[in-house]
Formats: sequence, structure tokens, C-alpha cells
Amino acid sequence: MTIQIGDRIPSATLSQGTPEGPRPVNTDEFFAGKTVALFAVPGAFTPTCSARHLPGYVDNKAELKAKGVDVIACISVNDAFVMNAWAESQGLTGDDVVMLADGNGDFTRTIGLVLDGKGFGLGERSQRYSMLVKDGVVTQLNIEQGGEFKVSSAEHLLAQL
Repeated sequence: MTIQIGDRIPSATLSQGTPEGPRPVNTDEFFAGKTVALFAVPGAFTPTCSARHLPGYVDNKAELKAKGVDVIACISVNDAFVMNAWAESQGLTGDDVVMLADGNGDFTRTIGLVLDGKGFGLGERSQRYSMLVKDGVVTQLNIEQGGEFKVSSAEHLLAQL
């Protein structure tokens, strides 16, 4: 079953790359008491994700924050080392976008947004989406259709605020 507007983000443990190594991130704590713009990409370093999706959130960071977003976070079914390396390659700091790793895809499976990328040699990944989460509850949800990049963009989410 796919997560819906009005649903609470499920309890899960993600990870975040730090200079000391991967750090566990509990979703209950991460989303509590704040407004989070969360977007998911099928894979770090992939063309659309690197050239358009992630940069769009960085470029629109000030506007999102002005409209009440406390944290911008990117999630992918990659490990914390890959997510950290991708952030570094994009020149990001933790103040720009929090990079969250769903290494085994457990969170992605729980919210029902798995992308079967086996035909492309990617295995199971996340569908491309964006959501606005207020105090752990989904208030906006934008899921892309296969191969598209429209409704999960920063600009689209910004227009919904």
C-alpha cells in the first residue's frame, strides 16, 4: 500500500554519512516538530537526479524556507557513503540538503514506493517523488510516473506551499 496524504511517516532507521562514518537517523525523531521537504531519487549520481532534481532543491532552498520548510532532505536506496560522496561532488553542506540513505530499501518498501530497476541493472530503487511532511504527517505527496521528472521538482512543491 502506498503512503497517502494524511498518513504518518513510518518508524524506520535511515543513515546519514558523516566524517566519522554512517550515523543512524530515526524517522520519528527526524520528522518530529518540523516541516520537512523530502524528495526521493532513484539513484545518486544518475543523470536527472544530479543535473536537475537535487540542484533544484538547492537552488530553491531560500524560497522553500521562506514558505515554512525547516529541513530539505533527499532520500535514495543507496548507502550512506554513496550519498555523502554525491553531496560532496555537488558541493553541498548539511545546511543545504540532508542526504538520507535507505541502504536496504526498507523505508521505501514500507511506504510502497519501490521502483523495479532490475531491467536497467539497478535492482530495487525508490520511485522519484516529493512530499511535504509536517510533524511526521504527509501533507503533500507528488509521485512521478515512470521516467518523468515533473511533479517531484522543487518548483512544483514550492507552488504547493
